[in-house]
Amino acid sequence: MENSAAMRTWLDDLGLDHPLVIAGPCSAETEEQVLKIANELKDTDVNYFRAGIWKPRTRPGNFEGVGALGLKWLQKVKAETGMKTATEVANKDHVKLALEHDIDLLWIGARSTVSPFIIQEIADELKGTDKIVLVKNPVNPDLSLWLGAIERLYTADIKNLGVIHRGFSTYEKTKYRNIPEWQLAIELQQRFPDLPLICDPSHITGKRDMIFDVSQTALDLNYDGLMIETHFDPDNAWSDAAQQVTPTTLVQIMQDLRIRKETDEAKEFNSKIANLRAQIDVIDNTLIDTLGKRMKVAKEIGSLKKDKNVAVLQNNRWNEILGKMILEGEQRGLSEEFVLKMFKAIHQESINHQEKILKG
Repeated sequence: MENSAAMRTWLDDLGLDHPLVIAGPCSAETEEQVLKIANELKDTDVNYFRAGIWKPRTRPGNFEGVGALGLKWLQKVKAETGMKTATEVANKDHVKLALEHDIDLLWIGARSTVSPFIIQEIADELKGTDKIVLVKNPVNPDLSLWLGAIERLYTADIKNLGVIHRGFSTYEKTKYRNIPEWQLAIELQQRFPDLPLICDPSHITGKRDMIFDVSQTALDLNYDGLMIETHFDPDNAWSDAAQQVTPTTLVQIMQDLRIRKETDEAKEFNSKIANLRAQIDVIDNTLIDTLGKRMKVAKEIGSLKKDKNVAVLQNNRWNEILGKMILEGEQRGLSEEFVLKMFKAIHQESINHQEKILKG
């Protein structure tokens, strides 16, 4: 993939003095509903009015969108309010209809991103378009699928690209609907720093009272914008009611969010941050050294188990370690979620080392 600088022009051309904001209902329900929400958002800092027209649901029987009829409602939004419009496309037929109705921004959902076949068909249909196309992360935390989708679209000469971070599914119960896994989005951002990165706190949280905090975290991490689901009567929305906010709440969120500077030129700031980063470097080296020593001990345990024909996995011992470390972590200000993730990774690496010894 070539240097991504050319893909940033659509965001630069907007000339915004604030992060990009895409807002509107999860689903277009009726023409009246769509127009009412749009009119409540038209004089705010919202840049694109979004509405789901086709709603791929995990299980059949739920509301799956009004279909192509809703595209005419989005045309009326543009005519009445002057707002630019956005919707999700899940296949090439959706793309064709959206282009025919002059939708300004298209996004590809998480369920579509997982399939290179679907992405390629969408890319072929969009080939050469000047529309803005945003790619949501795949359902599962697979960076290569996310990158692959971007590359397929770029190869189709679609240069107005961006990505949406909407979190990842997990079988574990957490406070999030979809766990953020911020590091994956940060890694993508590091690879393509000029590719606009939008956060979707509605799908990450699944709860309207968490949207502000996740939005602020995204802005603290230099995200370029937010996509927030907005409805005048969220509790009675036809889909994803719990994660939608009212236009009034959205405006308050936008007012309360703090925009951070990327850096500061003051000598005192740079001196202090250089010192703190040096401390971090020393601690990181110590961590790696300590982990290396831990794995060396794990190998010795593996050799002992091999000699006595003992199984690698010892659940009682593992649960004992986990419980103890969660308590230790809490005393040091570390969240249970972080401690679990860290020690599961350490445990898996220990198992890998021991299995090599048993098989050797």
